[in-house]
Amino acid sequence: MQSSQPSQACTNLISSLPSDKGWDNFSLILYQGFWFPSWLFDGVLACQKHFQAHNYDIILVTSPKSGTTWLKVILFALLNRAKYSDPHSERCHPLLTRNPHDLVPYLEFQLYLQQEDPDHATFASPRLLATHLPYSSLPQSMRDSKCKLVHLCKNPKDNFISLWHFTKKMMLKENSGQTPLPECLDKFCQGLSMYGPYWDHVLGYHKMSLEMPEKVFFMKYEEMKEDPCVHVRRLADFVGCPFSEEELRGGTVEGILRMCSFDNLSTLEVNKSGSHWTGAENKSFFRRGEVGDWVNYMSAEMGERIDSVTEEKLHGSGLKF
Repeated sequence: MQSSQPSQACTNLISSLPSDKGWDNFSLILYQGFWFPSWLFDGVLACQKHFQAHNYDIILVTSPKSGTTWLKVILFALLNRAKYSDPHSERCHPLLTRNPHDLVPYLEFQLYLQQEDPDHATFASPRLLATHLPYSSLPQSMRDSKCKLVHLCKNPKDNFISLWHFTKKMMLKENSGQTPLPECLDKFCQGLSMYGPYWDHVLGYHKMSLEMPEKVFFMKYEEMKEDPCVHVRRLADFVGCPFSEEELRGGTVEGILRMCSFDNLSTLEVNKSGSHWTGAENKSFFRRGEVGDWVNYMSAEMGERIDSVTEEKLHGSGLKF
């Protein structure tokens, strides 16, 4: 895992906080009620301290491996559809030649971990950015401004398996042993995972979507997969660029979904080869994307264990998976 050298202030704070070993054998730090990778902690602190949200920003917020890549490309295509509406410009679409994580960068990863206070002047308005930070850990300017937060979550069983696969690939690259799945499940159910506890992360955004629906848009991966056209139209309305009647008649929504489909994106050379700056291979962000994939890796008993924790954690919230 590539990372910058942590600052002295970050090192001092880390030494004062509880820590534990994550699934991938990297250290996790408990900060503001959530577990953050120690190698990323400088980026988290710098983002909280320096990021100044604009009223027209659109921030995609997710737990890791919740369908983030798919929603990144859908949002990018949706917001930039006027630029690439004719056949000639469509062939030059950035999604065909650039990785989604370069087009929609993570605040605490790509921007603030590498520079304490990066220059955002190159971003066109509205700025489209992403983060895995829980709501309670967002920069204050993000919570105070009128910026839009789009949250996507996935059934915790599928989320767990997606995260387990991704972690396994990272560990093979690091030549380190992969923690066995049952042990990873134990840690996940205890809340010990990147940006976990998973349920607290999801509940934070669900609560705010009920309190401030004009600011926080709450989406479920399974519902997106079941009826993507409906949810892309709702998403367009929320971010302030609704589809016109002409676009709806002309199949613009369907065109965006075709371009952003797993089958299309996973076959592009830019997503099949090369590596993300963290060291993760680009192809590792395109595994299967199927709902219910957890049954291929977990026993019924393991699934019931996550269900039990989910029922306990979400009780009374109105949120169900």
